[in-house]
Amino acid sequence: MSDEKQVNEHTRSLVVTRLSWLRAGVLGANDGLISTAGLVVGVAAASADIQDITTAGIAGLTAGAISMALGEYVSVSTQRDTETALIAKKRSLLKAHPDEGKEWIASFLRERGVSAKTASLVIEEFRDGEVLRALIRHGFGINEQEIANPWVAAGSSLLSFSFGAALPVIAMLLSPTDLRIQVTFIGVLIGLALTGGLSAYLGQSSKRSAVIRLLVGGALAMATTYGIGQLLGTTAF
Repeated sequence: MSDEKQVNEHTRSLVVTRLSWLRAGVLGANDGLISTAGLVVGVAAASADIQDITTAGIAGLTAGAISMALGEYVSVSTQRDTETALIAKKRSLLKAHPDEGKEWIASFLRERGVSAKTASLVIEEFRDGEVLRALIRHGFGINEQEIANPWVAAGSSLLSFSFGAALPVIAMLLSPTDLRIQVTFIGVLIGLALTGGLSAYLGQSSKRSAVIRLLVGGALAMATTYGIGQLLGTTAF
């Protein structure tokens, strides 16, 4: 593999990884927006006491952010451990039987229409370590350069959730008493429209569909908790 190709491969891996984290961050912000907005709207519907609303909002933001971070850390750690163990196993097998790795790659190429002669020439050009990278990438869909860091994943989830959750809390605190719920409702919908559009852009899907789904879901969540707050006259969260 040429040095230029290695640079291009590394660049592509970095772009894919960053886009993946950015999209996960957008989704985390959506979760923070919807869950915390539903919480503070429900409390505001039951009580006009700003202290109750503030306590509920901050508690919801804190608990949600920690839960998101912990869940992401555990999930990514498990994935990372599995991928690392698989790579170590394949590295050990290749060290004991180096020709089997090259034969697998040659077979892989032949199955995709490459002639046996060309496949043999290709694998002879492989440097040390490239056989392992080719095996784990094409055999298991793993790229060593793209293995996620659980601490980065946890920190990203914590920050993105907190950022999203902060919007409805701030809207409630800064709005006039008689307009708290309305201002928060509108602010959250605007936030969801922005994050929904960004998420669709990153995923190269329909922005309109993504935005509509989020707006409907967010409005339904806030309307439901508002109704519960009005009905019970107290918070059940």
